[in-house]
Amino acid sequence: MTGILFVLRSGVPWEMLPAEMGCGCGMSCWRRLRDWQAAGVWARLHQVLLE
Repeated sequence: MTGILFVLRSGVPWEMLPAEMGCGCGMSCWRRLRDWQAAGVWARLHQVLLE
């Protein structure tokens, strides 16, 4: 989650996710974002935060 939020907020390319963050590789974060999007995780999180 930290890696995904960092890339989305900073605008750096996935491949340039700093290793010092300890989030794994940027492409793994990208795949997780893609999978969570397909599973509706972000829509549900948005709904919970709005409530």
